[in-house]
Amino acid sequence: MNKILVCLVAALAGVGSAVPASAQDVASLAAGPVIIAPAQTPLAQTIKAGLAAAYYGAAKDSAAYNEAQRLYFFYGARHFEPIWLDEAANGEVSFSAPAQQILKLFAAAESEGLRPSDYLTPDLDVAGAKGDPLKMAALETAFSGATLRYATHIYTGRIKPSSVSQLLDVAPKQLDDTALLVQLASSPDPVAVIAALEPTHPEFLALKAALATFDESQTDRPAQIAAGQTLKPGMSDPRVPVLRTRFELPTAEGSVYDDALVEAMKAFQTSLDLDVDGVMGPATLAALNGGTPLTKADIIANMERWRWMPRDLGQFNVFVNIPEFRLAISRDGVEEYTTRVVVGTVKNQTPVFSDSIRHIVVNPYWNVPSSILRGEIAPAVMRNPGYIDSHNYDLLYNGSPISPWSVDWSQVSPSNFPFRVRQRPGAGNALGQIKFLFPNKHDVYLHDTPSKSLFSRDFRAYSHGCVRVMNPMEFADALMANEPNISRASLEAMFGSSERWVNPEKQIPVHIAYFTIRVEADGSLRSFGDVYGHNAKLISAMGLDAPDDIPEIVAEAVPAAANALSP
Repeated sequence: MNKILVCLVAALAGVGSAVPASAQDVASLAAGPVIIAPAQTPLAQTIKAGLAAAYYGAAKDSAAYNEAQRLYFFYGARHFEPIWLDEAANGEVSFSAPAQQILKLFAAAESEGLRPSDYLTPDLDVAGAKGDPLKMAALETAFSGATLRYATHIYTGRIKPSSVSQLLDVAPKQLDDTALLVQLASSPDPVAVIAALEPTHPEFLALKAALATFDESQTDRPAQIAAGQTLKPGMSDPRVPVLRTRFELPTAEGSVYDDALVEAMKAFQTSLDLDVDGVMGPATLAALNGGTPLTKADIIANMERWRWMPRDLGQFNVFVNIPEFRLAISRDGVEEYTTRVVVGTVKNQTPVFSDSIRHIVVNPYWNVPSSILRGEIAPAVMRNPGYIDSHNYDLLYNGSPISPWSVDWSQVSPSNFPFRVRQRPGAGNALGQIKFLFPNKHDVYLHDTPSKSLFSRDFRAYSHGCVRVMNPMEFADALMANEPNISRASLEAMFGSSERWVNPEKQIPVHIAYFTIRVEADGSLRSFGDVYGHNAKLISAMGLDAPDDIPEIVAEAVPAAANALSP
């Protein structure tokens, strides 16, 4: 396999660092002079002829020319010997043993939530390439391309997040194609090398297991409670007997929603962090029925989003899940604290991204975002300059406060508004008494709020994009667990009229995520509403919204490489 090593470096020039141990070897190869070694076997001569034809036949400096040149130089450095092809004494060509193992991965791609047809493509046709220089070279490089495509999909996902929404501000993880191919070529178990690229997040692995048993698990769903009016204590309803059975309560005459059933409902609501009122409204009914009905497409889409996540979330981190309206602090994968949050409306969506909390601001000013300034505040202050003081705002020009009464508002328009506006610290400040900063281009952060009533609702998408925290001082105390000089008490001692900044010694990873399926402590899956429609758009982008078409696509692609799977 050593002779394969250099060639694998060639086929794909790449992306990041999956195999750091190989980085020095790869760098030294890249730095050396270009050496074209003579082809020493008929198969090598065939590959050289095909690569030479592509190289010299392409327009200079075009993308095709650059790719052909790269392949020609790299293969030339190893006598044009193939990576993935073997040639028998009688001239028959077949895929090598490592290629055979990788082909089996392609065929089983559905178990990873991927499509075999993306890798078992018609150009992996060994029989059709025999004796044809161009086809032989194309087959060799096509297999390298399919291998890297599969590895990339396993590692960082199949879909570019920003193609679903610009608010999915997720930088794809970078995969070092060259180092990966070197490792594949030198490993006795290339399947294990590729498998190591798979996410190790427990929830991803649970989703993968759920995908494998999806058809069987659907028979285990609880008996569904029929839709109907909101059920309140004392009401009679034909669904009551089913509810009593669900909560394992003694049967009773009639169909009254009695005290015992109300208490059981409250216990159920508490277990799922629902509004605990004993009333069976739409959210509680959905939870009783196992949440939004799951499909395979939902599971695959959530697996894709886990591939977008950083491989290491941080030993101590904050995780906000938008569809769940929930925040959690975890240490070594175990939740230490959780609370409710309010996220952005559908119009003013909270973006999805990862960053690090670097500052805590007590008694914060609220610097009004430009979108709110133009759409809401500018028209209001132009109608009534007293609006500024009545809302505890400062009107800023070139960074300095000015009186709104000194402005000739007839010369100003909302689209040409030369001022900034900030709200002073105080009880009515939109950010409350504290905010948690992780500087980012979206100007989004976690903060307190004076609007506490919204936290009692099950649907909590009401902000302008930032994330409002239900119990901000409890959260601050849990967040500062590793800071010897910062505590809830020390922060509360700063409450007043002056803005105060506190800088923790350690930055804390924070992930604003979007998962419509979460894994419960008992291993069960719980689904949440697709509040921004990201899940539906991703399902469409992945081609999963027409599942009946998928088997046909796969069936067309598999025969092209069927002979490669033969012993």
